[in-house]
Amino acid sequence: MIEYGIADRAGRSITLHGIDDDNWRDVADVAPLDEQRRFAPALAARYLLLSMRGQVWTSLAVCADKAVVGHVMWARDDDDGSYWIGGLLIDGSEQGKGTGRAAVRTLMAWLAEREDCAEIRLSYETDNTAADRLYSSLGFRRTDATEGDEVVAALPAREALPA
Repeated sequence: MIEYGIADRAGRSITLHGIDDDNWRDVADVAPLDEQRRFAPALAARYLLLSMRGQVWTSLAVCADKAVVGHVMWARDDDDGSYWIGGLLIDGSEQGKGTGRAAVRTLMAWLAEREDCAEIRLSYETDNTAADRLYSSLGFRRTDATEGDEVVAALPAREALPA
């Protein structure tokens, strides 16, 4: 379990858990709001399969108190040593509570504490204004790089360390 004492606006403790026999179904069923489907898959099950089959990403369950409310994943780029955050999906019924922000902050802190982590990166579609606002407010800055049709944003690891 990854925990940094970060809560959402509802006061719930946000923790990240490995995917296991007890939570994988709940994570797989996480679904975004209908209007977000142009940016995200219909269910987090797609991200779980990507983690299992692609062997690059590691999926984590996002929990509010003890209930699964979302999915996020991370990976390390062996070419340049950067760490990546991807596949953030908070269930539509749980959105608007700061849960996604708390989940990203928790994962940022955990990644930044890794000895070999110099930079944390992520990508999102250029017209995903909600993602742009969230990640910019957390200190990520757009780079000149792209991942397919997505813009890449980066944050030095030292800026992601918990205060």
